[in-house]
Amino acid sequence: MTKQRKQIIGAVAAVVVILLMFITSYNGLVNKETRVDQTSADLEVQLQRRFDLIPNLVSAVQGAMTQEREIFTELAEARSNYAGASSDDDRIQAGAQVESALGRLLVIVENYPELTSLQNVRDLQVQLEGTENRVAQARRDYNEATTSFNRAVRSFPRSIVAGLFGFEKRALFEAVEGSETAPTVDLNPQGS
Repeated sequence: MTKQRKQIIGAVAAVVVILLMFITSYNGLVNKETRVDQTSADLEVQLQRRFDLIPNLVSAVQGAMTQEREIFTELAEARSNYAGASSDDDRIQAGAQVESALGRLLVIVENYPELTSLQNVRDLQVQLEGTENRVAQARRDYNEATTSFNRAVRSFPRSIVAGLFGFEKRALFEAVEGSETAPTVDLNPQGS
């Protein structure tokens, strides 16, 4: 075999190896991005379940809680914002808005003994609690998949492939600011 032929074979082999690395990196990014999309859709299902339960809970308790109209308004606005969200970031913000108002509503329900004694309110609370657990798990799954994807997008040599094909970091779901503090609710009517 001639020296020139060996050089050609070596160059072809190098190109094939680089091409295989390129293809493997691209396919890996596609798989990770697809996993993020799947977990995002799973989370959407759980959030939609939550949003479907909220009006039922609100209806069950609304008559007894006339001074808490502000929370009902916030929940309705948050649900509308979520329905109109066009990106993951918008959905994350709307979800945080719902959680804040929902947390305050649940504290209020617990502070009304006559409400917690109603069977339909108790049933709705149990359903909502189960849904909240599923939402929390779906968020963990989404954040895990998103972190893996983001790490791949930023690591070399995949970062080159990511840049060439427009793979970008995704936002994580994070705790609502102030969620470490339990909501306080004043049940005294104005002026008392």
